[in-house]
Order: sequence, then C-alpha cells, then structure tokens
Amino acid sequence: MVATFDFLAANSVPEALDLLARHGSDAKVLAGGQSLIPLINLGLAQPSVLVDLNHVRDLAYIERRDGSLAIGALTRHSTAAQSPLVREICPLLAEAVPLIGDRQVRSRGTVGGSIAHADPVAEILSVAVCLGATMRVEGPGGSREVPSSDFFLSYLTTALGPDEILAEVRFPELPAGTGTSFQELVRRQGDFAIVAAAATITLGDDGAIRDARLALSGVAPTPIRADAAEGWLAGKQPEAAAIQEAARLASDGLEPDSDVMASSDYRRAMAEVFARRALTEAARRAHAKPTR
Repeated sequence: MVATFDFLAANSVPEALDLLARHGSDAKVLAGGQSLIPLINLGLAQPSVLVDLNHVRDLAYIERRDGSLAIGALTRHSTAAQSPLVREICPLLAEAVPLIGDRQVRSRGTVGGSIAHADPVAEILSVAVCLGATMRVEGPGGSREVPSSDFFLSYLTTALGPDEILAEVRFPELPAGTGTSFQELVRRQGDFAIVAAAATITLGDDGAIRDARLALSGVAPTPIRADAAEGWLAGKQPEAAAIQEAARLASDGLEPDSDVMASSDYRRAMAEVFARRALTEAARRAHAKPTR
C-alpha cells in the first residue's frame, strides 16, 4: 500500500502553527524525516498532511544564551557535531551526537526532531535528561517552557500537543571542574542502543564530588535519572569503590522490558556496567579540569 498525504511547506512558525490548527490530529510535522518517514513506510504512522518546517530558517541556530546552550529545533545533527560552541559549552552533547545513526542520518536529522520523536534510546534524549534541558514549545496560545523531566512522558510520547511545535532546546552550561561521559552498548556503530549512560561529575576544590548526574536509557519507556546513585556520590571522593556502589544503586530496582535486542536481566546488568563506565570516565575528565 502506498502512503498518500498532502505536503504543505511552512515558511514561518506562525504559518506552521496555522497549518497544524487547520488540519488537527491528521497532520504531522516534518523536519529531517529520519524518524517519521520510516514510520510512514512501515504503516505505523498514517498522516493525511505533512507540515514541512525545512524553510523555517529561524529554527536553525546554535547560541550561547544566559548560561545555557540554545539550539534551534531545526539544527541538523551534523551541524551540532561540528560546532565549536557545542564542544565548549556542552561536551556531553558533543560526545553523544556523533553516535547517532550514520553520516547520512546526521546530515538530515535534527536535534528537535529527535527530541520530539522521543525514542527512549535516542542519544540526545539521554543528554537532555541528564543535564535537565528545557524545551521551548510554540503553540496557538504562545510560548511555553517545559523541563525535560515533564516533557518525556512515555515511549514515543511527549508533552507536545498536536497543535504545537518544539522550537528550541536549552542545555545548561556546566560549572568549572566538571567531567562528562556518554557510553552506550550497541551491536554495531550507528545501531539503536541497547543500554546507554550519560554522566557528569563536578569536583570541588577539595577533590570531592560536588555534584553528580547520571541518566540511563534502554531500561524504561523514557531515559531516567539515577537519583539514588547521584545522592550516594555527593560529597565522596571519586574513587572506584564509591563509583561501583553508585552504579549498583543505579541499576537496583530497574525492571526493563525484554525484547528482541536483549532480555530484561541483561539490560539491568548492562545498566550497572555502563553506569560505572560513564561515571569513571566523567570523574577522570573532571580531575583534568580546573575547579575555578
């Protein structure tokens, strides 16, 4: 069966919102198309209207703004991967983006598209949850800001309404003395991750951990923060025993689903392994950075 739909190109955010309002739930937003088009080809998405954002150039930018890295939703993965500003302000994102798909996917896929699609093992989602990113959403009622903790609701489900567009993602700038690490388990490079861990560790002047962040994906319908592990590490020296216990706490109580990629038990075991690897690497990198 051949998919049929109307293709409508918007030239501005207000025009795109008007098109969504007119066509309602029958419409889907098209950015890079690296997630939506495969779903249409498989018959898993059947929109009657595609609203194309590729001419809305105001949604493609990378800026430093008010202590954060602001990225327009239409920014390509390849642009983010090559950006010196991303490497400077958000090294965790700079490490994760080159792991997305292959070169062709990164050249068309967009930062906002990945986040709006909300695949629970998408690299950018893990970074957003780990850092506590904020999404700026545009809708008929104006703009609203949604923290990552409230934005990702379940598998392929976000807080976006059918008449809204994700316009911008802001990643907070990390303090001095912070090391980062993104680790994922894949069958081969570019595949969907089986399990992934995103971590940051900030050291104080005394060498103790002032702040730790750890997000795991592949173990729940959305990426999750490992609150118990983060709390355990606060104030401790970043030694192997402390990190090992934090990794154990991160995996304790997880109940991931089994699927064709891995069993629940395997995902839980790998969550501990990759949490330990990410925290260890983040601590090593934090040691190499000045705290002031």
